[in-house]
Amino acid sequence: MLSQYRLPAGRRIIAACVGAMALVACGTVQVGRDFDISAFEANVRRGETMQTQVRNWLGTPASTGIAVDVRGERNEEWTYYFGRGRVPGMADVKFKMLQVRFDTQGRVISYSWSGETAKSAGP
Repeated sequence: MLSQYRLPAGRRIIAACVGAMALVACGTVQVGRDFDISAFEANVRRGETMQTQVRNWLGTPASTGIAVDVRGERNEEWTYYFGRGRVPGMADVKFKMLQVRFDTQGRVISYSWSGETAKSAGP
């Protein structure tokens, strides 16, 4: 009679969660979607490239918001990020972020990036 040895539903869920955490503890964690900053930089043209083009190249941004410059001008800003590392301890962590700012017509006015790149952008 195996049924008498089955855990109650609540304990089965807890056991499944503990098992999943044990597997993750030896695995790799990834956040965001990878992107190639070199390809972006090769194609983007400040004052010309439109939001639709950026979305076609990089996909939907991880977040959107407003950037306020020193003069008080408000511009839409899209953020893309990607990170990966092994748990526990997050050994070999790699992280990169790209922020793209647009004028009121949806043209790229500036961008900034930091972190690891898919292909080195140079020294």
